[in-house]
Amino acid sequence: MTLRPVQVNIKARDEAALGRFWADALDWATSSEAPGVINLEPRGFDWPDPAALTVDLVRIPDTARVRYRTHVDLATTSVEHQAELVARLRGLGATPLDVGQGDVPWVVMADPEGNAFCVLEPRPLDQDTGPVAAVVVHCTDPRGLARFWTAGTDWVLHEATDDLARLRAPEGVGPYLELVRVPEETVWTRVHVDLLPTPGSDPAADVDRLRTLGATDVDLGQGEVPWVVMADPEGNAFCVLGAR
Repeated sequence: MTLRPVQVNIKARDEAALGRFWADALDWATSSEAPGVINLEPRGFDWPDPAALTVDLVRIPDTARVRYRTHVDLATTSVEHQAELVARLRGLGATPLDVGQGDVPWVVMADPEGNAFCVLEPRPLDQDTGPVAAVVVHCTDPRGLARFWTAGTDWVLHEATDDLARLRAPEGVGPYLELVRVPEETVWTRVHVDLLPTPGSDPAADVDRLRTLGATDVDLGQGEVPWVVMADPEGNAFCVLGAR
């Protein structure tokens, strides 16, 4: 009885336009499960599959009030691929972003609605992740927050230091969840992770267990919806799907 990350949720002013950007950026297929929602996933993908975290773009009337500390890192296979991808993303409407990163081998950018993301230099660790290398969550205590995420989900801890904790699906495929120490926030996004109860689990019991681990319920004005909005012990929002 447990939960696992299954998708990245991006709040948007214009979900169709932002969906086109991310579909082109990832070379993924596009669909729509409901008005105001654009769904992105690899072509031929059978959701949920640990090989990828799909992307949902959800329209909300006021994106300015949504402030998350999560972003996506994109993988590359060579220095040439990194340069080509950065150029292609700029052509799609992304812009360079200075968050005080200094001289680093990755490129920080913003999507057309201002959400930060990174295009990583080629790294051996990311060569089998697919186009999304990692979903990165900012925090002040990676080790402590890793205890919450490993206890609350079925993802496995691969590394834990004072500055970084890295988790991945137990099958050893797909992107990583990286908890990165950032003492002072410099940029905010509208990106968070959605969790799905595994088959045969009790969603209500899963949510109660998250509460005992330190998660709290969050009211974003969502009203009556078939998911539960929560925050981890450092205040990072996430949703538990199918929990109502």
